Amino acid sequence: MSRQRKPIAPAPEINTSSAPGAVQLALSYINPTPQSAWGTYLAQIDRVVPYLAELARWVETLRHPKRALIVDIPIEMDDGTVRHFEGYRVQHNLSRGPGKGGVRFHPQVTLEEVMALAAWMTIKNAAVNLPFGGAKGGIRVDPSLLSMKELERLTRRYTSEIGIIIGPQQDIPAPDVNTNAQVMAWIMDTYSMNTHSTATGVVTGKPVNLGGSLGRNKATGRGVFITGREAARKIGLDLEGARVAVQGFGNVGSAAAEMMAGAGARIVAIQDQTGTIANAAGLDMSRLMAAIRGGASLREFAGNNGGAEAIADEDFWNVDCDILIPAALEGQIDKGRAERIRAKLVLEGANGPTLPEADTVFASRGITVVPDVICNAGGVTVSYFEWVQDFSSYFWTEDEINVRLDKILIDALRKIWDHAETHRIELRTAAFAIACERILTARNLRGLYP
Repeated sequence: MSRQRKPIAPAPEINTSSAPGAVQLALSYINPTPQSAWGTYLAQIDRVVPYLAELARWVETLRHPKRALIVDIPIEMDDGTVRHFEGYRVQHNLSRGPGKGGVRFHPQVTLEEVMALAAWMTIKNAAVNLPFGGAKGGIRVDPSLLSMKELERLTRRYTSEIGIIIGPQQDIPAPDVNTNAQVMAWIMDTYSMNTHSTATGVVTGKPVNLGGSLGRNKATGRGVFITGREAARKIGLDLEGARVAVQGFGNVGSAAAEMMAGAGARIVAIQDQTGTIANAAGLDMSRLMAAIRGGASLREFAGNNGGAEAIADEDFWNVDCDILIPAALEGQIDKGRAERIRAKLVLEGANGPTLPEADTVFASRGITVVPDVICNAGGVTVSYFEWVQDFSSYFWTEDEINVRLDKILIDALRKIWDHAETHRIELRTAAFAIACERILTARNLRGLYP
């Protein structure tokens, strides 16, 4: 039986200034727009301020990253030339613990994007109640154009440059877009060499043989599935036979799709950087995964398998589906796409895929959105498990990890859902309200130094 959501209540007005007429200056080193990553994050903070009560006096803490490091990364290429790459590491907030967040290698990475991703990590860790702050890193590079040796030199030089602010108790990187366990191994080794120790806890998402955790590789996708399953139950949607569309078919999207298919759902459309394929009756996931692991693109799979049809990329947003999983990059769903999406449930596998204007459309159309800060928190949760295991040198079984992961995410989502129903607000605002209360309470208790 479907549970009817109460109408969304208008947000009460509140004065967030510390004194009458006080003016807070914007950051001088970026110029965000309403559609940019940092602009999206700021709008999300604006929406939650009315629910922070007396803690709102600290809200500017959330609009100002604690530390932003920009580094030059010169490396010698295989042909003997020297190239320079631009790298970043941003620590947004450390009030609740050391920084935690991934490192992405992508040619469009910017300081503003990394700032927003670090900020969302702050919110995400607090929403799930992990003892971490938020951080993120990135390098402006297309790793597909580098040899393995060039990629290793790039990673090691980047690690040496940001080594002054990372560490097992300071800031712990992890994999993100275009980085993996091997990159984490290089970071761990470089940091260990520079500190004359074996510091396994400096990164998570490492190979298991170097102190990595079982279950980490599919943890983010598993989190999308677990929170999606619980949300589907809440709105009366049966996963058996449900139609699922997935944007982004990397580590997160593919794992979530496999688990959804395992629960009886039909994957009716998939999109990645190589193209978009669809089949209203459901794609053959076992054949598709085998083809992808063999190096085939989505379009190549569609050309060789009956029933899988290649469609225009923009047509992805028109596909008839019950569940949409945006698991690519931020800023994918604008107002226009939100008006066309036919899903009942949106599961944000990516960070920041939905623009604020699209959130408004989804709310008006009665589409439930499970926000990124809880939906894709499976990865950082198992990263926390890995960090704990490294410190204790005692490692858990994969079954133990999955049971603990499921409990943490289910408990967190239920708390957020109850908060949303009590205050008649969207799940994103409820998640931010709970997270910001935890962050700003910690800030208030710690006070300002000096």
